[in-house]
Amino acid sequence: MSILDKCYNYTDAKKAMAMGYYPYFREISSEQDTEVICNGKKMLMMGSNSYLGLTNHPKVKEAGILAMNKYGSGCAGSRFLNGTLDIHLELEAELAKLVGKEAALAYPTGYQANVGCISTMVNKNEYIVTDKYDHASIIDGCKLSDGTMVRYNHNDMKSLERCLQKLEGESALIVVDGIFSMEGDIADIPAISVLASKYNAQLMVDEAHSLGVLGNNGAGAAAHFDLTPKTDLIMGTFSKSLASVGGFIAADETIIHYLKHKSRALIFSASLPPASTASVLAALKIMKEEPERIAKLWENTHYMMDEFKRMGYNTGTSCTPVIPLHVGDMMRAFNMWARLGEEGVFINPVIPPAVPPNGCLIRCSFMATHTKDQLDMALDKFQIIGKELGII
Repeated sequence: MSILDKCYNYTDAKKAMAMGYYPYFREISSEQDTEVICNGKKMLMMGSNSYLGLTNHPKVKEAGILAMNKYGSGCAGSRFLNGTLDIHLELEAELAKLVGKEAALAYPTGYQANVGCISTMVNKNEYIVTDKYDHASIIDGCKLSDGTMVRYNHNDMKSLERCLQKLEGESALIVVDGIFSMEGDIADIPAISVLASKYNAQLMVDEAHSLGVLGNNGAGAAAHFDLTPKTDLIMGTFSKSLASVGGFIAADETIIHYLKHKSRALIFSASLPPASTASVLAALKIMKEEPERIAKLWENTHYMMDEFKRMGYNTGTSCTPVIPLHVGDMMRAFNMWARLGEEGVFINPVIPPAVPPNGCLIRCSFMATHTKDQLDMALDKFQIIGKELGII
């Protein structure tokens, strides 16, 4: 028996490849825009998280180039030692200002921000209370902590209160996505905040998909509900609306100071590269100076949602630019993915374990830069293929 046997015995992906139903690691040879070149074919991108369409903005690209020319390609060390640049500090100040907190701390990825924060903040005999649909990075942060994870039913406040009642008198951190990445719905932060106060728990909101989408100047879900003061920790990513890679935690200065000196994911990782840092700074500036981008994103979102519903698609509880089309079983999801791909539409099928059995969906996500003609072209394909497969 070898520890490597599991690798050689794993055949699921190869079976899918042989059947022509393998939707992962598709090769893109162009910039991430409303249209991409995928496996040598021009496709309409409807599966990107670039909500504001800034990944190819001239000012964002120029900022990255200038930073690389000035600082080089990397920092060759962690933030803790030799890897803190002046632009890291500038970025953290801007992020704190955006989300209304005293301080912020940038991590090399959004995944590391969640893992690093949660695993550091929650110790033995303490609890992390999570929504069952929270992102995998939150779950992994719970697993790496010495605390105990307690899960409540998705966006179910009665379920959350039952969990908190059992933990009354214990130290607990509630961690929730602002916008849920597959369902496209928004966390009931007003109700969660009330329960957190009632049971003396702290609250952390993951704004990965809500930055640039919700709130004044795109500050996220906590700001959208005017509950930033009631939110103890705010997490965000740079890989979606902010057009780069990385993540951050924002909180009171004392909390950020603690994370700087205790978070292993920060201390033992190389720091965010200069080009990425500068690109995020440029994206933040554009997001603030061009609020029409967020307005256009929502215009496109409402248009697509209305049209999908008119056709008869089940969009679940979504109310954001992440719009799932619930199709049921796995083969139906793969068939729809394949047919849309043949027609030049890039989307993402979502299957277990990311969703429950027979809860498979087609995950669509929209950008501020999608044109009406592009949306209409896609809708035409969705209508034809949806009828062809008996989904609508």
